[in-house]
Amino acid sequence: MRRPADLRPASAASLALLPALAAAAVLLTACGTEHTGTGSSGARASASQDGTRIEDPGKDGVRITSLTLPSASPSPTLGHSVSADTLTTGPDSGISAAYEVTNDGTEAWTYSVVFTFVSGDGGAVANQTETVRGVGPGQTVRGTVRAGQLPSAAPRVTGAKVLEVTKVPAGEAPAGPGTCPASGIRVSADKGDAAMGLRVVGLHLDNCGKRAYTVEGYPLLELLDDALRPVDGVEILHGSGGITTGAGLDERPRTVRLNPGESATAELVWRNTTGFGTPVNVPYVRVRARKGADPVTVTPHLDLGTTGKLGVGPWVKAERQGCPDGTCRSSG
Repeated sequence: MRRPADLRPASAASLALLPALAAAAVLLTACGTEHTGTGSSGARASASQDGTRIEDPGKDGVRITSLTLPSASPSPTLGHSVSADTLTTGPDSGISAAYEVTNDGTEAWTYSVVFTFVSGDGGAVANQTETVRGVGPGQTVRGTVRAGQLPSAAPRVTGAKVLEVTKVPAGEAPAGPGTCPASGIRVSADKGDAAMGLRVVGLHLDNCGKRAYTVEGYPLLELLDDALRPVDGVEILHGSGGITTGAGLDERPRTVRLNPGESATAELVWRNTTGFGTPVNVPYVRVRARKGADPVTVTPHLDLGTTGKLGVGPWVKAERQGCPDGTCRSSG
């Protein structure tokens, strides 16, 4: 029969080690990633951080799930996981936010999301835009956005939130950088320019395919609201329509032949003057390069005010470096 082990009192040396072991356990618990609990107070941040809260509930299916801050910055505690890294120097601040995009709809969407990293007083320190492509119905896609390099005089980042979400049907989204649609034609819009109430946005048409492509006249436009429904009451004018002079919109339309690697541009121009009536905002524009072309939906956010008109210029071949008349053939 097996005899039970003797139960002997701990030695004095063993008792002396207990405080040190307890202290080590506390230090190990304070490091690494913390996950918030379900209580109203949330999880506690590590001892070197002041527990600044994030209360961003997300927007249009996009939400931040965690925030990583250098140890010199405060850390959020409400509803988020917290990861405290060592202070990062160099071209990247070391600040990032993990996010997830959930599509509760019935068709695939491509999302463009503006995230803002904020200071303790709620002011924006840095904005970053992420494009999340082809999120199918019922699907959740996760990613990470980095704050990037920040000026040395920038305030400390203490939180992040979803600032703006736009989404378009995945089949109508502009092609990503370095990719070419099956049509061989890539349509996009730039960020535009604004001065003294005058707004100008450029549409860009790139022949990324293997065959020549010809356009003539003006791009075909359809103005859409937040729900991607047609916007009524806005006149689309060929040319400037008196909106401005000297913008090149009143040039005579020409046939533009684009060889592979060549591009064309067309400009949209408007004023955001507000008088009597309800101001009109057009977040989306569905563009066809020519009749019968596949539609591409861009997001120039036209703040048309109460003017009721939008001017569009003709397609013009874009100049290429070392090729001022735009007739050089692509080397590819």
